[in-house]
Amino acid sequence: MKLDKFGRMALLSDFYGELLTSRQQEVFRYYYEEDLSLGEIAENLDITRQAVHDNLKRAESALENYEHKLGLLAGYLKKKVSQDSQEGR
Repeated sequence: MKLDKFGRMALLSDFYGELLTSRQQEVFRYYYEEDLSLGEIAENLDITRQAVHDNLKRAESALENYEHKLGLLAGYLKKKVSQDSQEGR
């Protein structure tokens, strides 16, 4: 099963989002769930656009690192593909 970046980040957030800092969670939610631009997020949080970018990249990197170490998403996708093939999807 191939996921686009938004789909992958959404699932990684479901598995590991609580491990991010509160600021990273907030920026991540605005960007991926509410589809706000970096400028809009910066304005909402009263921080610079660069700070939004940095927080977003750190959050994405942290989520990927958790997945690399723990593999919860890979296990979930493997199970889902197996179930889908058994159901004839």
